[in-house]
Amino acid sequence: MKDDSKIGMSLIVKTITRLIVGPILIFGAYIMLRGHLSPGGGFAGGVIIALSFVLLILAFGRDAKVSKVSINLASNLESIGALMFLCVALLGFLGGSFFLNILNKGVPFKLFSAGTIPLSNLSIGLKVGVGLFAIFLALVILEGTKKNK
Repeated sequence: MKDDSKIGMSLIVKTITRLIVGPILIFGAYIMLRGHLSPGGGFAGGVIIALSFVLLILAFGRDAKVSKVSINLASNLESIGALMFLCVALLGFLGGSFFLNILNKGVPFKLFSAGTIPLSNLSIGLKVGVGLFAIFLALVILEGTKKNK
């Protein structure tokens, strides 16, 4: 069994990372869901969520976290985000136009007041978040293979 205390950063950084990753993920979801009411949206929320996973890799080391996430999983999730966005766009054809809002708009300035925009934000957030994390993961893996040569 490996000594995990030597991998990654110090115990203080690891402890703070464990405490702060959850709130960062919640904040990213908040930004993603409320993008139609305030600045933010799918792209900004996806970046925040991806950076929480980047923080985990930086704090705990490449080997501790990269082995738990496969490139195939990241690729599949990114494809699901793109397909979700395409489905939201194509659902507008039911009403007669591409990207037409087919859901009720609701009460202004409430969470469910934007029709299909939150669905678009969720799909964009998934695609951007997983895409950025996959890029970081690929760079980490590439750096690891360079060191082994």
